[in-house]
Order: sequence, then structure tokens, then C-alpha cells
Amino acid sequence: MTDRRSGAQVAEKPKTAFWNDRDVRAVLFQILIVLGVLAAGWYLVHNTLTNLESRKIATGFSFMEREAGFSIGESLVPYSAADTYARAIWAGIINTLVISVIGIFLATILGTVVGIARLSTNWLVARIASIYVEVLRNTPLLLQLFFWYALVSEALPGVREAIRIIPDYVFLSQKGLRIPHIVANDIHGWMFALFLGGFAATLFWRRAAAKHQEATGKLRPLFWPTVGFLFGPAALVWLFAGAPLELIKPVLRGFDFQGGGTFSPEMIALLVGLVTYTSTFIAENVRAGILSVSKGQWEAARALGLPNNRSLRLIILPQALRVIIPPMTSQYLNLTKNSSLAVAIGYPDLVSILNTTINQTGQGIEGVALIMAAYLTVSLSISGFMNWYNKRIALVER
Repeated sequence: MTDRRSGAQVAEKPKTAFWNDRDVRAVLFQILIVLGVLAAGWYLVHNTLTNLESRKIATGFSFMEREAGFSIGESLVPYSAADTYARAIWAGIINTLVISVIGIFLATILGTVVGIARLSTNWLVARIASIYVEVLRNTPLLLQLFFWYALVSEALPGVREAIRIIPDYVFLSQKGLRIPHIVANDIHGWMFALFLGGFAATLFWRRAAAKHQEATGKLRPLFWPTVGFLFGPAALVWLFAGAPLELIKPVLRGFDFQGGGTFSPEMIALLVGLVTYTSTFIAENVRAGILSVSKGQWEAARALGLPNNRSLRLIILPQALRVIIPPMTSQYLNLTKNSSLAVAIGYPDLVSILNTTINQTGQGIEGVALIMAAYLTVSLSISGFMNWYNKRIALVER
């Protein structure tokens, strides 16, 4: 073979069989793996359907429209034993979401405080925080749930000797936490809409303040404008409407309280257990994130005359978030999935209600599939939000 430009003879590359080509083999192997997975999946599904048919076990989700016939001890949505299985499952999903959202919020606050406390220059504070982390992090969560449930149901006083946290309004006893119940009013819907509008205005104000600081170097106030945007319009509407507020207070009658809202012992024990356990891992994430920021940042803040609390809030934590957020996402997912242990102490979460449904209907595969789909949806939602937030705070090169 002759090169057209130089006229020199160039040796021809020997032709190889296509199965010896590295790129072809890579594609071929991937195709074979996909076909193998599909074949295994088809075999499992076909074998399962065949066995179910031979045992005369019905398949499908038509059972969800049948009457459930069992009660739920604690539900945030209206439910009775005469409702359908679908309604019962929905009540379980809401219970799981409430525990997860409240748990994530409280665990984040507690974990951040403990993580900062571990870095305190005060010897006693740092040691107490270290003991808290090491003891709870290295103890099985299920054991902690049993401990907190026993503490709530046995150590607290009976109903007649309930602890009056706020006299005539909030009571704590072996039957749980009793709080006043707010009677719904039409004005509350407008207040909620104004609150959402105030939230949007707060985001706009904070973004404008950040751009103003970047352009001029001057800080704009954030705390009081945020309070004003969030609560100001709603509070004004409430006042102009005559300040409607009707509370149904819990009243001791006979052997229990009547009226008001209730946080059951199971819910309290589950929430305390999840929050304290997850906060230990979050505390370590926060501590690692703060330590990842160079000491020069602290020294520069002190040189500017900033106190330690403002240095931590304005300089150190914003930089540490880029290290804290990714592992924090995993802890949020762990808390959500660990909430399934509620079945061990009797809290009616999604897993508990679907276990009862499976026992009554025999639809085990469908029940497990619903559990997997629910937790997968929640986990992907949390991951998506945290990934968005992580990208939002990421450093952008100029």
C-alpha cells in the first residue's frame, strides 16, 4: 500500500475477525448480559404466575377496592373499618410520610447541634457530645425503639397524674401527648395561601439580597424580612377577620382525656428513636464538613473581628455544606427506610398496615410490591431534591 502524499510504502494492517475486536466484544457482552437478565426475569415471573394459578391464588390489585374490615389505631386521614384496603394503605403512607418529614427536620437540627458541640473548646460539652454519639450510633435501632417505648409507656405517669406541660392545654402521660385541636375555619385556607406567597417572596428577597451583596459588598437584613413575608400577610388577614381561633382542649373525663389531638406513645417512641439515632450520623457528617474547611478561614474571620458564632454561620458552614450534603442525603434515606421498624412497637405505618392486608387477603406479592414502590418513590424524591440542592450550593468557577 502506497501513501499518496509521500509515495512511501505503508504496511497494511492485518484484518482481524470481528469477535476479536475489543469494541465489538464490549457491545456483544452487554447485549448478552441484558438478554440474560430479561430471561431470568421472565422465568421468575412465569414460574410465579404458574405456581399461583396451580394453587388457585388470585393475582392483581382488585382487592384494594374491597372492605378492609380492620381499624387503625392512629390515622391522620379519616378512616374506619368499613373503608377499602386502598384507603387503609393511603392512611399508612400518610403516617409514614409524617414520621419521615418530622424526623428529618428534628434529626437535622439535633445532629447539627451535636456535631458542632463535638468541636467545642469546652471539655465537658465535647465529651458529652462524644458519648452521645458513640453510645447511640453503636446500639441497634430496634433495641433503642424498644427502650423508648418502654420508657414512654412505663416510666411516665398515668392519665390521672399526667404531666401538665402547659396547664389546661398540653398533657403528657402513658397514653401519649395530648394537645389542643384547632377547629378549621374558612379563613385558614386564605392564611395558608398567603403563607405560600410569603415563602415565594422570601426566596425572591434572599436572592436579591445575595446579588446586592455580590455587587456592592453590603449586607441586607434577612431575618426580619423573612418573618414579615412569611407571617405578616397571614396575621393581618387573621386579625381583620376577627382573629377566629377555636380550640378544643383535652379534658380528663373518667379514665382518659376527651377532645384535642393525640400523639400516641408508639408515635412518640418511634420519633424519638429515629431522631436520636439518625442525629448521631448527621453529627459526624457535620463535624467532618466543618473540619474540611481550612483553619485559615477561621483565622481570616477572627482578623475581620467576627465572633465565633457569626464566623461559623456566615463563613464556615456555607463552605462545609458542600461536604455535608451528599452523606446527609444518605441519612435522610436511612431514616425514611428505618421508619418501617415501627411495626415492632405497634405504630400503624405503611408496612404494618400492608402486613395486615397481606394476612387477610393472601396477596403477598402485591403487598410487597406496594411497599417497595412506596419507599422507592419517597427515596427517589428525597434524592432528587437533595441532588438539586447540592448542585445549587456547588462552587461555580468563573
